[in-house]
Amino acid sequence: MRNAKILVGLVVAGLFTAGCGASDAVDSAGGAAQKALPVAVDGPQPGVVPQREAGEKLKITPLPAMDAPFVEKVEHNLRQAVLRSARVPGETSAKCTGGVDEKAGAVSRCVATYEGVDVPYEVKISDSAKEGSSLIFFETTPKMGLLVAKTVYDSLNEQYGSESGRTDASKLACESMPVAKAVPLGKDTGYTCQYWSEFANQGEPGYATLRLTMGAEGYGLGFETVE
Repeated sequence: MRNAKILVGLVVAGLFTAGCGASDAVDSAGGAAQKALPVAVDGPQPGVVPQREAGEKLKITPLPAMDAPFVEKVEHNLRQAVLRSARVPGETSAKCTGGVDEKAGAVSRCVATYEGVDVPYEVKISDSAKEGSSLIFFETTPKMGLLVAKTVYDSLNEQYGSESGRTDASKLACESMPVAKAVPLGKDTGYTCQYWSEFANQGEPGYATLRLTMGAEGYGLGFETVE
């Protein structure tokens, strides 16, 4: 009988300890505690150039010489395009391995590189281009999006931070991301961010999860609330 009493006492103590653990899992704000993502975002990110200023501040020099081969001019343009897409200064290169077809309407494939990450591009010559002309117009179109971690964190702050005008968001954070990564256009990137809200969990305090998406044109990061 004495042993039975001891066992009952241990079971009761165990239940009491479990109850304390559950209580500790309640956030001080009154809602259920949730795990914070590892990268805290507490303001604008150093080195990120605003989209509206990227064309002016992110320039690759020197420009190709006037008499440089056409392919060199295209590759310079691609380096410029991928850098402005990144919005953060970094090492760039570009290569059109098969050259660039200069015929009207022709499409060539090239690759621009930012910080070691390859982004494929299509280069389309204007339909009105004339053979032998010294001035050839062309368009470059990315076939993958360039995801840059610092730009993501800066965009999150811009849309949800203290300067955004929102009063329902604080404690911004994101998953850890590589410095740069090529991702599909117009789709979920597979990464998430979050912010703390008094009304995140069915009207209760907690973290609201945001799914990070890449724009269909290779720019325009999106944050979609995960219900």
